Amino acid sequence: MNAFEYADAGSVNEAMALLSVKGAAIKAGGVDLLDLMKERLTEPARLVNIRNIRELDYIKLEDDGSLRIGALVTLAKLAENKPVREQFTALADAALHAATPQIRNMATAGGNLLQRPRCWYFRHEDFHCRKKGGEICFAHDGENQYHAIFNNQLCAIVHPSALATALVALGAKLALVSQQGQRQISVEDFLILPSADLHRENTLRDGEILTEIQVPPLPKNARSAYLKQGEKESFDWPIGECAVVIARDDGGKCRSASVILGAAAPVPHRAREAEAALVGNAIDDATMQAAVRAALAGATPLSQNGYKVSLLTTLLSRAIASAAGIDGGTR
Repeated sequence: MNAFEYADAGSVNEAMALLSVKGAAIKAGGVDLLDLMKERLTEPARLVNIRNIRELDYIKLEDDGSLRIGALVTLAKLAENKPVREQFTALADAALHAATPQIRNMATAGGNLLQRPRCWYFRHEDFHCRKKGGEICFAHDGENQYHAIFNNQLCAIVHPSALATALVALGAKLALVSQQGQRQISVEDFLILPSADLHRENTLRDGEILTEIQVPPLPKNARSAYLKQGEKESFDWPIGECAVVIARDDGGKCRSASVILGAAAPVPHRAREAEAALVGNAIDDATMQAAVRAALAGATPLSQNGYKVSLLTTLLSRAIASAAGIDGGTR
């Protein structure tokens, strides 16, 4: 680990000023950042601790039904918040099933979104992979059982954020600030494929701070669901996950649908064909089966991760049923 300066920020403005040093990095919970530093994947000249900025630690349900989440809210607080659980169930469940109770009490919502890939070739100093400037994705011909089954031709990472899967399904946006000003961007547009930039996973700019997650109100008669499967469910990274939001009209037909697969691609993967198969139809067994087949039809598994197709088939069937209120599914 390299030598570095350490600075505490008491406000967003103070943090922005401290980030003006070239090579400065933000530390909130620090769960992923410290790993990256030990693995020499990042060597910041200065660590700016923002954990004590109280103005970034809040959960607010607005009168219009929208939700605002400060970037420093822990996963534990998000999972336990009653309005979030009642109205944005997919998000609460995504937070609840991430990592261990100890980590959920440290890890922040913003940090969860900004994690770097957990690919063991990217994390290992002996493998100079494409993401680190090399010419080979070692996962293609190597140990790839946890890697992507969609958009995996250039780089086979999967995005590590459980919150991202749920937030994309819910149509959430992010608020970001820097000394150059403020901007908003959808979570779906913030996260980028390797084909857009092989060396980055998002569009966060130098000196920019993620301050807030903004979730719009759910449509009328809408429910959300999130399901995850890990090898060791008590603490493991997901080998497959999905988030679904379904809104039905007064006659029971699907009016709108959002179907997102996680641990399946370098970014949360929107299954547009599945959404099209649901919209305009009654949510029965035939419709659900058609949607699930459509969602997985374009998968390109690697040599050791073909099981993800079957796994995601099961998870998605259950998530659609839950979001549609079938078989006792909850909001």
